[in-house]
Amino acid sequence: MSALLFASAAALGSFYLFTALVQRWDGYGFGPRVERRSRVGVPYREWLVQAGLGDVRLSEFAAVMVALFILAFLVAFVVFGGILPALIAGGFAASFPVATYRSRRVSRRAAAQEAWPRMIEEVRLLTANVGRSIPQALFEAGERAPKEMRSAFDAAHREWLISTDFPRTLSVLKAGLADPTADAACETLLVANEVGGSDLDARLSALIEDRIQDTQGRKDARAKQAGARFARKFVLIVPIGMAFAGMSVGNGRAAYQTPFGQLMVLVAIAMVAACWIWAGSIMKLPEEDRVFSE
Repeated sequence: MSALLFASAAALGSFYLFTALVQRWDGYGFGPRVERRSRVGVPYREWLVQAGLGDVRLSEFAAVMVALFILAFLVAFVVFGGILPALIAGGFAASFPVATYRSRRVSRRAAAQEAWPRMIEEVRLLTANVGRSIPQALFEAGERAPKEMRSAFDAAHREWLISTDFPRTLSVLKAGLADPTADAACETLLVANEVGGSDLDARLSALIEDRIQDTQGRKDARAKQAGARFARKFVLIVPIGMAFAGMSVGNGRAAYQTPFGQLMVLVAIAMVAACWIWAGSIMKLPEEDRVFSE
């Protein structure tokens, strides 16, 4: 046991020396320090909306996490025969809804990022060439939006038909989409609708170009990460398979119940969880903050 601890400490020290001297990293993380703006004040409801779970209550979300915790706890207890490994496995499984939500959120935001340049271009053409008013052009473009975005456009359109209040309508749309590109597009259209002027076409063209460059850069980054994301799944699949296979070797489950076996199980589960979280953090693409949210 002391040899394992010594080897782990030596490996960690070598890693910190190499990254500090060669890579010029600072801090105690397993990657370069990234300055991130605080997201304090962003409500959980907005995050659920971005994942397409706007109708899900926090209590329902928590109930799913509790159910997964109990299920994983029971399975781990049957396999390993110990309380502590079962608790850690249950806690790890309880984080799966959050991971799934984040995956849904990323995919939905990627779809929105790809759709907005086309939709802004459609609004530009409808207002400049066809003579549509800005609200009418926006809702016509929204009819051909991805299905993930249509409910927000439908809600905004209903608000427009009831109140004909364009600022209030755009507030409903921004709340339903919870997307930085939507915020920028809505604010541009709001200013153009209230102030008027002939430079709407130029403003929208500049916004389209900016969104296209951002979307293409993110698509290239995700394509380069495809292999690493596929390999990340084996961080879970292989250890779980080996744990079940270990039950058929030697004393099987009894070997897990020895004090040393329980300690090794704890270390193994902790390492799997740490590797999973670390791999996800270093592959996470930077996100745009909403600057026009209400």
